[in-house]
Amino acid sequence: MSDVDSEGMEEEQGPYLGEYDGPRNEKDERHGQGKATLPNGDTYEGMYENGKRHGHGVYRFKNGSRYTGEYIKNKKHGNGTFIYPDGSRYEGSWVDDQRCGFGKYFYINGDTYEGEWLNHVRHGQGTYTYAATGTKYVGTWNTGKRDGHGELVHANHKYVGVFKEDRPMGKGKYVFDIGCEQHGEYLAIEQDKEEKGEEDELQANIIAKWKAGPTTGIHLATEEDDCDEMPVEATATDAPDVD
Repeated sequence: MSDVDSEGMEEEQGPYLGEYDGPRNEKDERHGQGKATLPNGDTYEGMYENGKRHGHGVYRFKNGSRYTGEYIKNKKHGNGTFIYPDGSRYEGSWVDDQRCGFGKYFYINGDTYEGEWLNHVRHGQGTYTYAATGTKYVGTWNTGKRDGHGELVHANHKYVGVFKEDRPMGKGKYVFDIGCEQHGEYLAIEQDKEEKGEEDELQANIIAKWKAGPTTGIHLATEEDDCDEMPVEATATDAPDVD
């Protein structure tokens, strides 16, 4: 996914300020509803306040990207939709020019993520759906990776447990649609170290290996179980990086 969403040169900079059609304030600054062609070829149509994009507007990049949404002092801030050059799309909240808050991302391979964001990456509670398999990860994210309590939901079973550094780790259980559960834990197994380059140190290749424990039969939940059960709020398999 291409994630180049910088709006380039600001309108106030440089000897050539581009073209502008719209009202101005007493200081001759762009103010109100206007249209502008920036020096780098990008265009903007929307609200200005004291010379800066402020309010609702549409910013079109010469590379094909487009942002439609709210601005505060030249930065994307509030609700908005960004369409990237590769066709991927984000719809949701922005803070200080970055994806932040609740939003949904549509990836070019058909995958989707719906949930919380911070500093442009998945962070908090969210659901990632893999288009190729229909698998979902529902749970906690930390700086773009599955990290914390979550569920990996497949067609006829799901895994419930803790994730660390984007992989299941520690105690958990597989819950099957036929009604049985298999308890166990994922262990960190170090494989042969990989050499990244001539001057790089060898780096450990860690994988998670399932150690099966007891299998239990059908368990009908009671009201007491419902009260004691810890909430699970999130969905995935290996998620592509969106940074």
